[in-house]
Amino acid sequence: MRITKLKVENFRGIKNGGLLIPSHAVMVGDNNIGKSSILEAIDLVLGPERLSRRPVIDEHDFYAGQYINNEGTPISINIEVVVSDLSEDQTRHFRDHIEWWDEEIQALLDGPPPEGTDKPSVKPALRVGFTGSYDAEEDDFIGSTRFMSPPKDDGSYDSFKTSDKRLCGFLYLRTLRTGSRALSLERGSLLDIILRLQKDKSFKIWEEILEQLRILPVADKPEFGISEILSSVQSAIRGFMPADSFSSPHMRVSDLTRDTLRKTLTVFMETGAKREDGTEYAAPFQHQGTGTINTLVLALLSLIADLRQNVIFAMEEPEIAIPPHTQKRIIDGVRKKSAQAIFTSHSPYVLEEFKPEQVLVLTRNNGILSAVPATYPPSVKPKGYKTEVRKRFCEALLSRRVLIAEGRTEYDAYPAAARRLHELHPEKFRSLEALGVAIIDAETDSQVALLGEHYKKLGKIVFAVFDQQSPEQRAAIQATIKYPYEAAEKGFENVLLNGTTEVAIRRYAASLIDDGEWPTHLISKTPTAAMPYPDLLASMRDFFKWAKGHGAAADFLLSCSQEEMPKFIVDTLIAIQTVIEPKNIEIGIEAMANIDPFSGSAT
Repeated sequence: MRITKLKVENFRGIKNGGLLIPSHAVMVGDNNIGKSSILEAIDLVLGPERLSRRPVIDEHDFYAGQYINNEGTPISINIEVVVSDLSEDQTRHFRDHIEWWDEEIQALLDGPPPEGTDKPSVKPALRVGFTGSYDAEEDDFIGSTRFMSPPKDDGSYDSFKTSDKRLCGFLYLRTLRTGSRALSLERGSLLDIILRLQKDKSFKIWEEILEQLRILPVADKPEFGISEILSSVQSAIRGFMPADSFSSPHMRVSDLTRDTLRKTLTVFMETGAKREDGTEYAAPFQHQGTGTINTLVLALLSLIADLRQNVIFAMEEPEIAIPPHTQKRIIDGVRKKSAQAIFTSHSPYVLEEFKPEQVLVLTRNNGILSAVPATYPPSVKPKGYKTEVRKRFCEALLSRRVLIAEGRTEYDAYPAAARRLHELHPEKFRSLEALGVAIIDAETDSQVALLGEHYKKLGKIVFAVFDQQSPEQRAAIQATIKYPYEAAEKGFENVLLNGTTEVAIRRYAASLIDDGEWPTHLISKTPTAAMPYPDLLASMRDFFKWAKGHGAAADFLLSCSQEEMPKFIVDTLIAIQTVIEPKNIEIGIEAMANIDPFSGSAT
């Protein structure tokens, strides 16, 4: 069984949205884009224990917090999930609610397949849904799950019960619940799930534990003082009531219930620390290191998969506190043991374990959520994808905004300039990282337009910086990139040298000599204090051409004041910040005056 399609309406930050989910998937996108909301939505439909929480939903689960419209009518949260690849047992159990899913067109058929069809892409499927709303009469929020087919005569649907959900085998592991619940006995915890799956073993600990606790004496030693106080209470009571109407008060833990025990009992583990008597000190599971907790949780997931055989795992950020090589083992192990694995992640080591079509890039505009499968970036071959995705493309996949730099020098220089401006004027400037902009090296100007098209299709806001282009290349870039910024010079070293001051150039040249970083093959052009400025510029031009890709341009910009930086670089960074944060318009007025309003290019 696997989830193939999801539709969400009025849930949290999602006004409306839907996505198709491949056999295994990792969802990526900027923070607060809706990744966790998608998993929570699926859990509302398929999670066996989810509806047992009170309240099932609350005000903040409705889009924009609005659960009643202007006419006073309740607004509903509606979630619909389609699952396919049903096992024989599942097909038999859900036979009255079966629909048909066509893998080729990625949609449900309007009716049963034509009689006698043997089309391998058509498979039995199940469509189930959740509806949540505000009940004004009860002044409470309610929610229920149901089969979405077939409708009854009165238009209602059969209830999708907890026993039905358990047969689906959906398990959602939230990041925040891992340490506190994984090895407790709370309902829905991993240990509880494992115990439920072991049907051949009788699990009758509750009565035995409760019986032991009912007779367990607590603080009955005289030196504790409690028994003396209770005796005084008993004497006082006798002054008001007959002796046979009450028993002697005493301390016990007999008020515990099964539910209390579930929340109280947990696994203790040795910490490696020893007491003075030589015994090992054990602490509750959640007090272990985060990496240890996560690794043990994944071991439990493996055990659940072995016991259930047909399980859908949904997991938030499996990389937390786990080294890269373990992240890879986790992804590989969970996928092998599950019918379907759905992850959210910000880790390049996780992303490179998935094919591009299994990486779902989420975007959300005005509450409308969509997901686009990633594709191979331009010029990247399948064999080299793993290396390239981590080195060049992962950060852009995870971000909402992308800045394409023409080459490695620009890739290093623009973030450095932005950081320097923020350092000098923190009230006016923000770094590219703080603006949520991922920068990518196009490696050549011919790739700028192609990468712009690639990231535009993935729903990214795309910026680009590049030196002077031919009319044809400029037109291609402007056609694919919304915010292109073109320098007036050809070659980034000319952007630097023609746009800065003599003082800044001489200071930086002197620092290269003092630090012994002037290249030996340019020894005849070594800068000196007496060197005429035109000769110094020629010498530094040769240096910057030689130092392409070595961070020299970034180092130079980090040594500059705002006034010493090339105006094109400062104006471009201001323009980018103004696009992202239009409220800070006062710092962008000068930059916007230098931007072509039709192309977005700097003049």
